Amino acid sequence: MNKALWLLFIFCSPLYAQRSVQVRLFSNQPPASVRIVPRGNTAIDGVSIKAATEISAARKPVRVTGVFTVEVSGSAQIRLEQPLTIGADGNRLRLLVTQPLEEYVAAVLAGEASTFKSAESLKAMAVAIRTYAVRFEGRHAAEGFDLCDTTHCQDFRMTAITDRLRSAVESTEGEILWFNGRPAATYYHQDCGGHTEDAASVWPGLRDAYLRGQPDTFCLAKGRSDWTTELTAEELNKATGAATVEIVSRTQSGRVHQLRLTGGRNAVVNAEEFRLAIGRALGWNRVRSDQYQIRKTGDKYVFQGHGAGHGVGLCQAGAAQMGIAGRNYRDILAFYYPGTKLGINAQGLTWTRAGGERVELQTTRPELDRRIIPAADRLARQVEDELGRRLRSRPVIRVFPSVATYRDSTAEPGWIAASTRGSTIRLQPLEALGANAEKTLHHELMHILVEQQASPNLPRWFREGMVLALTEPAAAMTGPMRSPDAIDRSLIRPATREELVQAYANAKMLVLQLISKHGKTAVMSWLEAGLPPGAAQR
Repeated sequence: MNKALWLLFIFCSPLYAQRSVQVRLFSNQPPASVRIVPRGNTAIDGVSIKAATEISAARKPVRVTGVFTVEVSGSAQIRLEQPLTIGADGNRLRLLVTQPLEEYVAAVLAGEASTFKSAESLKAMAVAIRTYAVRFEGRHAAEGFDLCDTTHCQDFRMTAITDRLRSAVESTEGEILWFNGRPAATYYHQDCGGHTEDAASVWPGLRDAYLRGQPDTFCLAKGRSDWTTELTAEELNKATGAATVEIVSRTQSGRVHQLRLTGGRNAVVNAEEFRLAIGRALGWNRVRSDQYQIRKTGDKYVFQGHGAGHGVGLCQAGAAQMGIAGRNYRDILAFYYPGTKLGINAQGLTWTRAGGERVELQTTRPELDRRIIPAADRLARQVEDELGRRLRSRPVIRVFPSVATYRDSTAEPGWIAASTRGSTIRLQPLEALGANAEKTLHHELMHILVEQQASPNLPRWFREGMVLALTEPAAAMTGPMRSPDAIDRSLIRPATREELVQAYANAKMLVLQLISKHGKTAVMSWLEAGLPPGAAQR
């Protein structure tokens, strides 16, 4: 994500000042060792590394920064540009990644809803995921991080993010469901079986009105999802410590509410506790929901049921069908969380969309902000001419009604005039930008185009410097010139605003020097091809 520091006409780091969450990786199966492979400028505890480094539980905690991949035996490689803290937890490692919120949402969308066919259903899930993350941020605070990467929090899969999932995240960026001035508890589940559940029946302390059970005909559009499983007495004892089980009571929706365990352990437990115990011990595909009957056959208990999950909140099967049926994401969210309000802050905003020839405008004040569309269309054509490439997607320009609203919804400081994620540009009010509005748009549109063309292994200083060299070609710079590695470290994680400003000035000057030495055409070709060996040596 790019940001524009309009007070100084300098453009800031994509990783600076974003809202982020700290996620534990490999929560269920912590590794005993990991391999860190540098893919760009990479440092461990501030010391640059050039070759793969093995880190084991015997080593003291370390912090890895820069661009690198994490390799764990038996798992797919994970490419990171975010800081990773690796510490020991007994004879296993605890890996904590600091993840920008929107990147977190994309990774959870990959884990929870990648099979959805409808873009609107994906958007609804993106909002539910984002709201859940904000509401339950710090769920693992006692363990030193915010959220785990499993379904205990949300299924987090960084390696499975696609452009389609990113589009759903970008289309709803910053949007959260609110209830009585705070983020809603946006629980969701796989299949409600035709009727969602009261939250209070599962979690007695949660009685918010938007989490009441209701009929859901959309969930049944493709038929009921029936299932059968058998538990032997030995399996039952392994999971619960009891030899027998029977249903004691049901909820108003017909789900099992309480069960009686006897033989070894004698207790009355709620259905959620029982289902989770079976899942952890025997697998999550055994007792899939709380909608079932039980009969005993010999030494086996036969469960016949339907649906999947706890049944509270959004039903993913129903939401998927609502999208296919033509409902938009606002309709889906309103159905499953009635009474909540969708917005980027506690008051919410109503966005109006207006289309230009090349761009789309999103604004809460169309009568004031439509004036930027002709300039944005012209600038979109201009950046294509300047770079000699075409924009692959239609840029979205979201103009916020006030500096405070921009700051609250993007987590940017007030001196950042604009920030871009994917193909969405977020602008402070046009009246705040004043004469700098077109200059800011020019830079942000160029950044979209450069990032669309850039090889994934290009260092950040080259990408940022290329944008600045193309949009502000005058070679003016004050302060010392630093090495490319040092510039990248400051762009990725600056200690001060001044350091960031200096890093951008350095990045621009370094690219201008390359253009002077090799020619503009050759340097621009490196966007796709990558930097030639030794190109950045001074």
